[in-house]
Amino acid sequence: MSVKYIPVQWNNNKYIYDAVMLAGVVLFLYVFLYAAPAALNHERAVNPQIHNARAFGACAFVMLTVILCIGPLARLNPRFLPLLYNRRHFGVMTTFVAITHASYVVDWYFAFSSSNKYEAVLFANTSYGQLAGFPFEIFGVFALFVLIILAATSHDFWLKFLSPPVWKRLHYLIYPAYLAVVAHVSLGILQDQQNHSFTVIFIAGAGAVGALHLAAALSERRQDKAQKTRQTDWVDVCTTSEMTDGFAKIKLLANGERVAVYLTDGKLSAISNACAHQNGPLGEGRVIDCLVTCPWHGFQYDVTSGRSPAPFTETVPTYNLRLDGARVLVDPKANPPGTYVEPIAVPNPMKGL
Repeated sequence: MSVKYIPVQWNNNKYIYDAVMLAGVVLFLYVFLYAAPAALNHERAVNPQIHNARAFGACAFVMLTVILCIGPLARLNPRFLPLLYNRRHFGVMTTFVAITHASYVVDWYFAFSSSNKYEAVLFANTSYGQLAGFPFEIFGVFALFVLIILAATSHDFWLKFLSPPVWKRLHYLIYPAYLAVVAHVSLGILQDQQNHSFTVIFIAGAGAVGALHLAAALSERRQDKAQKTRQTDWVDVCTTSEMTDGFAKIKLLANGERVAVYLTDGKLSAISNACAHQNGPLGEGRVIDCLVTCPWHGFQYDVTSGRSPAPFTETVPTYNLRLDGARVLVDPKANPPGTYVEPIAVPNPMKGL
């Protein structure tokens, strides 16, 4: 939250998240290199440098697969949201693992070339007209280039500098990068590996990414269709007895926006569910002294006006509410960001007070 750029702060959750990731990487490499060499054996004997290259390459592929599974899992089940909040750290660590893989490859396969070893990666094999000998390295180079760009721009400085919409579109490059990795690994397996253990892992990982994205898209489509069927001019949110003081009920509107309706000190207020900083879920934050705190990076907003407390300048849209008996209704037409709306008193608030 800022009148100027302020970096995202570290907290215990981030430290634990990174420690678990690092332990997972070490465990994967240990299993690949030492604990299960027979299961991952290759037809031809390989030297330690090639074995290390394959271990880090496999690890990078698995990490990238997990990263792309986190998004749809969080959309299908909110219990996975904590994994989503710190996913940028996951991406940066994946980039370092992929760079290590590329370093082993360049320093071994192309170190004996008569030309520059980095140039040799691109020009040693130009058999683009055949599948079996296709230069699959080019896909890996593209994927690594994208990962480096995404890791370098993952910091909040770039989010602020580029603006959230541009930053988000830039980071959609992760999808063509993953497709390039799939092509890179597929052609690599086709050309050089007879043992099918990693082939099974590869197919299962890529299949999981595709299946989870499809399931999440279908789930949201069903929810949107159900919402449109039920909604009239004013949208039914819930009953007052279902609300807890200090917390929100989140409602998906027909236009795809989500509104967070809060009960605080026996009064109802509603603001957009999307934080102005990085579209974090404001409806998952708790209200204290009329201010809700975004669970992602700590930005705060007054739930009656959608404004950050001075001297900060962020604003989010607000919504008008009304009661129909015990039912809470919201006007789906948002007010301009920062518009004050008088809170509605609940006649008999009980829960959480």
